[in-house]
Amino acid sequence: MTNKKKTSFKRTEKYQRTGYKFIAPGLLMMVLLIIYPMLYGAYLSFYNTNLVNKWKFVGFKYYLEAFTKPEFYTSVLLTFWFMILVVVGHFVIGFLLASTLNKKFHGRTIFRVIFMLPWLFPETVIALLFTWIMNPMYGVLNSILKSLGIISSNVSWLGSAKFAFPAVVAVCIWKGYPLVMTMILSGLQSISHDLYEAAEIDGANKWQQFLHVTVPGLKPVMTTTLILDSVWWFKQYTLVYTMTGGGPGTATNLISLNIYGTAFNDLRFGKAAAWGIIVFVICYLISKLYRMVLKDD
Repeated sequence: MTNKKKTSFKRTEKYQRTGYKFIAPGLLMMVLLIIYPMLYGAYLSFYNTNLVNKWKFVGFKYYLEAFTKPEFYTSVLLTFWFMILVVVGHFVIGFLLASTLNKKFHGRTIFRVIFMLPWLFPETVIALLFTWIMNPMYGVLNSILKSLGIISSNVSWLGSAKFAFPAVVAVCIWKGYPLVMTMILSGLQSISHDLYEAAEIDGANKWQQFLHVTVPGLKPVMTTTLILDSVWWFKQYTLVYTMTGGGPGTATNLISLNIYGTAFNDLRFGKAAAWGIIVFVICYLISKLYRMVLKDD
């Protein structure tokens, strides 16, 4: 028995070593690309530095400034408002399209591919495309609206403080809804049709079936999707920067653009690092809040 135990232990140890070898490359990449930059960013946040010849220890100065000066929390509140509008738009459009595409009709696969296209295009390409569409001089959006009699003169959609923020939100909704649509569609397809038949036999109408069958069945998918979508768009940078650069004024100056400008325009890398750490904590708290609210009963 002792020899058998030793042999079994050696075999298990061999399998474990093999497993460690398989995960070692991925673990190394994670350390180099995620863990090390985060730790280095936390280190920088305690210094007033330009990363070259200026290294002055300031402690928690930049963290305190974030909550005492309006520059930071004004940008964070704008980012929260941006995130809420975009995520709500994603879920409204995504759920409606997923419910439609879950039904059987001719050409359903083709429509699924078509509705997925916005997610497949790079963000920079979409930003440049809509910048051209919304151009105040030769953009097709103004031409279409003028031909329909909705506007009488050209509108500077991205150059106006009144229209820039809604325009950016609309583009981000169009870009991101396919992810939510796909996740909800996969969730709908995982719900057994037998549950709907049983509910119908018990006398439940369509609305009651939705509340007591569809919603509970979608809750795990919805929770994961909501967390991913919210965090992704809270730290959105590429689309907004390419379309407006944070302007006009501070109309679209999200916290990600603010951090970038602080680091690479003002060369205040310590301050930008501190703000980045706070944003990381905010994103973590967002995920925790969603899990608390949407946890299973």
